[in-house]
Amino acid sequence: MKPGLSLRTSQHLALTPQLQQSIRLLQLSTLELEGEVEQMLGDNPFLEREDEAHDADAAPSAPDTERFAAADASTPDATESEAPGADGESAEAVFEADTPQDWDGEADSELAPDDREWSPGESAQAGTGEAELDPGERGAPHASLVEHLHQQALALRLAPEDAAILRFLIESLNDDGYLEDSLAQLAATLVDDDDELDVLDTLVHRFNLALRLLQSMDPQGVGARSLSECLILQLKSLPAAGAPAHPDHPAIQTALALLAQPDALDWLARRDVRRMTQAIGQGEAAVRAALAQIARLEPKPGRRFADVERNIIVPDVIVSVGGGAHPRLHVQLNPDVLPRLRVHEAYAQALRGGKDGAGHAALAQQLQEARWFIRNIQQRFDTILRVARAIVERQRSFFIHGELAMRPLVQRELAEALGVHESTISRVTTAKYMATPRGTFELKYFFGSALGTEAGGNASSTAVRALIKQFVAAEDARHPLSDSRLAEMLKEQGIDCARRTVAKYREALKIAPTSLRKQL
Repeated sequence: MKPGLSLRTSQHLALTPQLQQSIRLLQLSTLELEGEVEQMLGDNPFLEREDEAHDADAAPSAPDTERFAAADASTPDATESEAPGADGESAEAVFEADTPQDWDGEADSELAPDDREWSPGESAQAGTGEAELDPGERGAPHASLVEHLHQQALALRLAPEDAAILRFLIESLNDDGYLEDSLAQLAATLVDDDDELDVLDTLVHRFNLALRLLQSMDPQGVGARSLSECLILQLKSLPAAGAPAHPDHPAIQTALALLAQPDALDWLARRDVRRMTQAIGQGEAAVRAALAQIARLEPKPGRRFADVERNIIVPDVIVSVGGGAHPRLHVQLNPDVLPRLRVHEAYAQALRGGKDGAGHAALAQQLQEARWFIRNIQQRFDTILRVARAIVERQRSFFIHGELAMRPLVQRELAEALGVHESTISRVTTAKYMATPRGTFELKYFFGSALGTEAGGNASSTAVRALIKQFVAAEDARHPLSDSRLAEMLKEQGIDCARRTVAKYREALKIAPTSLRKQL
């Protein structure tokens, strides 16, 4: 074959660096975005926080004040939707969407008109007030389980060696208050390989003494090495355990005898009362009284010392419902998560007035990257707000009537309505949260598949799960509803739902099967 040259024309899509950054920022969670902003602030000298700039300037100039007012007036912070009228017809909801200005992408070092700041609006300024909290409003510092135990250990008069062993055991507890390693394993970490066996035996003996002190501390059950031991420690600490005349004394003794059985936890999980009565030689009434005592115990003693603030979800969007006969839905971005960024004006002006040099091009590129970052942050929150408004518009009944009023909604439907790709909706709704009067939900929560109804319509899978939860909450604990019965009850409501689908929804709701829901 003879070689030759040919000319061919083709088209392909290339992602520019700023577009790649925009896509990446869109899929970040609030916490990840804050980390990205902090890293960018450290790497790019042309980027600064607006509050830092305000600290440097005593007061904004007249043009600055005008620009602040213009930014506040141009940034929508709420969406209102009228409630349906008495005739059943819903009033038209007005959802305004921000249209980001086109950017030509030219890398110049001139100071752009909007380089001074990106302010998310007056609502964000209200969220960053300088008024300090009253000391009475500040919560007490959180004390962890380890700190709580160390404080109790300080009140004990121990030899230095025993105090050190007790501190070592406290530090070896997991978050639930259990010792995961045996005392021999813990003691072995403190001796050398050349030490004699007697040294290890002596150390294990001292560990046992320290463990008894640890297990006598608050909370009861701490320092246990198994669930059975934890429950036994709590039962023995009850006042009625040492008072034979107390009405609960027999039930506590029966519970102790039951937990001493090797298979006790398995029997408790399966609610096997018959095996329990046979194992301890007690009547069914005595076993049920013992089970009632066990049910009052705490299987995780360290639970109340968990730092719940680590699991607090900060919403990206806040939805409020106005009062009155015709409720109005207000949708706005959470001002606490909006980064207030701006281009450092002094550096930008210095770059503009400087002469071209070896580092001028690199600095100009950093200035342009700062502008890209600010615009991409703004576009990210504009997109989140648009999607949130569209969700609220379509799931309006949920915010007024609850989960049972949720309608079917898929990401493709929302993407077509907003004129964006379905992957954009997926990125926006992942790890983004909406605070509503009914709780805080991930944006993905408002999407659900459709199940057919006898009337020819569709019911949302979210509404069906809410209905299943309602059925189970109202069931007779002595005769819990089976999955087949739940499917029949949904059929009576006009919803076609197979038994396997009911089982899948029940498991997603973390509802135990019939055998475990049955009352003892």
